[in-house]
Amino acid sequence: MPEAFVRGLEDNARETCIDLLQKSLADTTDLFLAIKQAHWNLKGAAFIGVHKLLDDEAAKIQDFVDTIAERLVILGGTAHGTSQKVVENSSMEAYPLDIQKWDEHVDALKERYMEIGKHIRARMAEAGEAGDEDTADLFTEVSRGIDKGAWFIGAHTA
Repeated sequence: MPEAFVRGLEDNARETCIDLLQKSLADTTDLFLAIKQAHWNLKGAAFIGVHKLLDDEAAKIQDFVDTIAERLVILGGTAHGTSQKVVENSSMEAYPLDIQKWDEHVDALKERYMEIGKHIRARMAEAGEAGDEDTADLFTEVSRGIDKGAWFIGAHTA
């Protein structure tokens, strides 16, 4: 395992959290790419508003991706951020390539946000149980952002 840049964490806590972070890196990278897929391809009356919203959301998710990858490396892991590893490790189903209507994209993204939020909360609990409150706190921050993104996107069809 590469060098860790933390003290005071048991090896098993670091290894557990590296695994949790690796899964979250894949999920959030997959979400980022789904957002961009929708952003590039949506059409309809709400186009410009949703298009701009998705740019903002993609930037927020990209920040989470970076934070997750950095924590993973700090703990002594190697961030697996290649497209091949994202496909292999993501818990999400492939984003549909055959939709264009803005409301179909909104529904597809809202579901992905909510599913990833569920996974992040479970990983938050696991990180806390493993004894790494810093990683648990990172997951808390990500979960709040994911939930807010689900609301911002989902509110378009409410």
